[in-house]
Amino acid sequence: MTMGAASIHNIFLKYERIKALREDHDLKQHEVAEYLRIARSTYSGCENAWSDIPTEILIALAQYYGVPADYLLGMTDETVSYTHLRAHETKAN
Repeated sequence: MTMGAASIHNIFLKYERIKALREDHDLKQHEVAEYLRIARSTYSGCENAWSDIPTEILIALAQYYGVPADYLLGMTDETVSYTHLRAHETKAN
């Protein structure tokens, strides 16, 4: 099985999005690493595509930034989770 261009793009998109979210929140790598309880060099490797990002780290980053994990993975461009949207929809009714 071969990966299509979109799949390969998504692989690198997660690294770009993690870095962009950190920068958008005016955070340094060491601050995010501290939150995740990992070494700054480990976090840097995740952000710069030097190593694969463990699932636990992806989930923690999604929670930290308030975005769906699917956004970090490049599977959607929506930064608001379906669950979050449903919660607001329920409150409005």
